[in-house]
Amino acid sequence: MKKQLIRMVWVLLALLGLLSVGACAYIQHPKFGRLPEGERLDIIQKSPNYADGEFRNQVPTPMFTDGSSFLDALVSNLFTKSVRPKPGVPLPSIKTDLKALDPAKDTVVWMGHSSYFVQLGGKRLLIDPVFSTSAAPVTFANKAFEGTSIYTAEDMPAIDYLLITHDHWDHLDYPSVKALEPKVRHVVAGLGVGAYLEQWGYSKEKIHEADWFATVNLEEGFTIHVLPARHYSGRLLTRNRTLWAGYALETSTRRIFFSGDSGYGPHFREIGQRYKGFDLAVLDTGQYDRRWANIHMNPEEAARAADELQAKTLLPAHVGRFTLAKHSWDEPFKRISAASEGKRPKLLTPKIGEPLYLDGHTQQFSKWWEGID
Repeated sequence: MKKQLIRMVWVLLALLGLLSVGACAYIQHPKFGRLPEGERLDIIQKSPNYADGEFRNQVPTPMFTDGSSFLDALVSNLFTKSVRPKPGVPLPSIKTDLKALDPAKDTVVWMGHSSYFVQLGGKRLLIDPVFSTSAAPVTFANKAFEGTSIYTAEDMPAIDYLLITHDHWDHLDYPSVKALEPKVRHVVAGLGVGAYLEQWGYSKEKIHEADWFATVNLEEGFTIHVLPARHYSGRLLTRNRTLWAGYALETSTRRIFFSGDSGYGPHFREIGQRYKGFDLAVLDTGQYDRRWANIHMNPEEAARAADELQAKTLLPAHVGRFTLAKHSWDEPFKRISAASEGKRPKLLTPKIGEPLYLDGHTQQFSKWWEGID
């Protein structure tokens, strides 16, 4: 009996050893990226938003508001049942031919969650393109809703600017970004994010990293402002080594704001006052939870932020493709619709792939989520 027990212990130890070796080998995959170092790290360490080895939000931002740890939240998510986390049928979409769009026509096309194709001032941009059907390091986790994965890198035209808000898996997608490289002229990202892009085949000349309130102005008449967000970064176990950000896109005739992932904070009013309003605000509206209320807005906060940004119109983001919180898949749409009813800014709710024309003041969108279980 004693010999059998010893043998079992050795077998278990051997299995644990193999699992450890396998895990160590797996996390060497380039999709996990690399941390900033050398000259890139030297620049980061001079940032006023960096202290004690990490980036900081403008205001104190505990990740969990109830004193939970990351492990507590993980266990809770595993054992707490969600109500209608995914739609029961494929979601409706319109696969617009992006290559055929008139580049002179200012247009935004939502591609699900926080991925956008933008035409503005004759430039073509992609914001956080995620064409993979999973927003996680393993393909069986965080699966996309049926009917929402309608675009691939091959469907994209030549891209003037690729914008990355931060390094989380549902915003920085290794296979998508790697496949897009031959089509991309410039990449704009927060400080440190370029370390991923260089590892994935982008030349240093293409990459433009910037701090909050910096301006990227590579061509006359087209400006990208890198702006604060209230969030965090980290792709594996490290946290806050790269900068998370929102963006304002500005031409002589229009301004568009993208919040990236962000909790509600004073930065929205500050940005609204600094830039004197926006034609469109694209705001984090989903995947909220009371435990992480500091780092993701709920719909009512998004409506308030849009007002403080002095936005004319509001487009919800971080919705409609992945389940990353316990609310029902359509709750963000219902709540932002109620919060915006009869108010400015005007709420816009295109389907995935449906063009939003920025000069289309009479353009109307349906509440397409209604009637879907």
